Amino acid sequence: MKPSPFRIKFAVPVRQLCLVAVCGLVTLGIYAQKVITVPAGRGDMTTAIQSAIDQARQYGGKPVVIRLENADYHLHRASAIPRVYYASNTTSEAENPVPTKHIALWLKGLRHVTLDGQGARLVTHGEMTAFVVDSCQDVTLRRFTLTAADPTVPEMTVMATDSTGMTVRIHPSSDYRVEEGRLRFEGESWTLAAGIAQIYDPGRDITWRSWSPLATAHRAAGTGPRTVRLDYGKRPDAEPGQVFQMRDGIRDEVCGLVQYSRDVVLEDLHLAFLGNFGIVSQMSENLTFRHLTMEPEPGSGRTCAGFADFMQFSGCKGRVVVDHCRFSGSQDDPINIHGTHLAVTGFASPRQLTLRYMHPQTYGFQSFCAGDEVELVDPHSLLPAVRFKVREARMASPREIVLTADRPLPDSLRVAGRWVAENVTCTPEVTICHNFFTHIPTRGILVTTRRKVLIEDNTFHRTQMSALLIADDARSWYESGPVHDVTIRGNRFIECAEPVICIWPENDVDRGCVHRNIRIKNNCFRLRGTDGAVRAKSVAGLTVRGNCFQAADTLDLGRLVRTEACRDVTVADNWLDSLP
Repeated sequence: MKPSPFRIKFAVPVRQLCLVAVCGLVTLGIYAQKVITVPAGRGDMTTAIQSAIDQARQYGGKPVVIRLENADYHLHRASAIPRVYYASNTTSEAENPVPTKHIALWLKGLRHVTLDGQGARLVTHGEMTAFVVDSCQDVTLRRFTLTAADPTVPEMTVMATDSTGMTVRIHPSSDYRVEEGRLRFEGESWTLAAGIAQIYDPGRDITWRSWSPLATAHRAAGTGPRTVRLDYGKRPDAEPGQVFQMRDGIRDEVCGLVQYSRDVVLEDLHLAFLGNFGIVSQMSENLTFRHLTMEPEPGSGRTCAGFADFMQFSGCKGRVVVDHCRFSGSQDDPINIHGTHLAVTGFASPRQLTLRYMHPQTYGFQSFCAGDEVELVDPHSLLPAVRFKVREARMASPREIVLTADRPLPDSLRVAGRWVAENVTCTPEVTICHNFFTHIPTRGILVTTRRKVLIEDNTFHRTQMSALLIADDARSWYESGPVHDVTIRGNRFIECAEPVICIWPENDVDRGCVHRNIRIKNNCFRLRGTDGAVRAKSVAGLTVRGNCFQAADTLDLGRLVRTEACRDVTVADNWLDSLP
């Protein structure tokens, strides 16, 4: 008989359930924690780890720990589980008609399960989704590194430039070939011959979005081991030492997906490469991301850790905590927390209305449930008109959801095309503390939620757009909604793009303030310009107090804090400091 790829044993009892004194006797009820060990092995370990996950499901919700060893575990797309999953902010029907994810670790319908890597290193091969946590409760992933044998963001370093082209050195992690004058990168199940790019400059220690060295090359020719000459017919906009990070624009897989789950914890993980998107959490409750490092592995020589965003939270509720994490080398925003505005396209009756996902890259998941509170919002003023509870919600198609309200809606409101709808229940309280952001070509944090938000003791290093963006829109990305209680304090903003903090809802009609109660206190801004530490629009109750603004040039506080259509603004007790 073929031996099992994992072992099951019982750990020392860990939970005392009750202590009852009856006639001088003490009775102890004790759960034994189940432990499933997956020994490391050579070759493809995808099925072995998935078998342990399936075994954990059989214990019916009793606490189970799946343990790996401090070794490499290789995960291959060929052994992954194909399942259709719609993930927020990923691909459209035109880009990816059937959004099948190739899942290495599929955690479905589990309760009280911990996957403890104990220092393991999980290495993916091919485009794939490393993990899915679907319809789970109390699931923890901890203590492992996730990396890729063939990262879908290949890298090359500029060795020399001249009047007609440049010579580049291909990173060892990127397989390639030069055929018929074209440079093509290859991995397991994927190729890249054009796409989009960004540049990391080690001299200035910054990353920005750039032109594509593959798409615009007239000709490529190999010149030596892992070196290629690219001709453009003119001097390329690049300097020796700069690193190009290249990818396509299709987010057909994600690094991880958490959906319809609660009490999920990711802790003590090193996510060295997140492809082809980051970790998407949607319609889930109470999420904790703690002590995560999203950065290439030390000594790897790579500069990019992510195909796009690092963390995307869509329609979540309860608490979202991001604590003591390091974000370095993304291709888009490290953290984006938002809801979704769906357009109201029809009213079948006074109680029934049809909603439609409008943005091409967000659709297909059940974003309203019975009992949820909903607001109908004017997409131009971004102000609510009415609130009701959902009695019934039904997915009519991947693009449309039919809601039945708990009461008839007024005749004056039942106008198709006039409103968007936001799920008010699925808005989380957010804590983002003690994190470090660097090598970011975009923003550091985007957040739009009406519940309490605390952004404290973080460092934002040279982001190439605003370090913080508070938006809200119903006509572009359709990312909802207003903020009602935000504290930004004790953070360090080091040479970020200006305005460093941008509060900019996309309302084109002013019928009142969209956001309220935003406090920016006791932060340090080391500015690279003089025109914008804070820019705010449509805020009721904005406080900018006790902050230090530093710059090499003379500063004018009136230019550092700019407001438009705001009321109850307090700017006090800040100080200016000239840098040498």
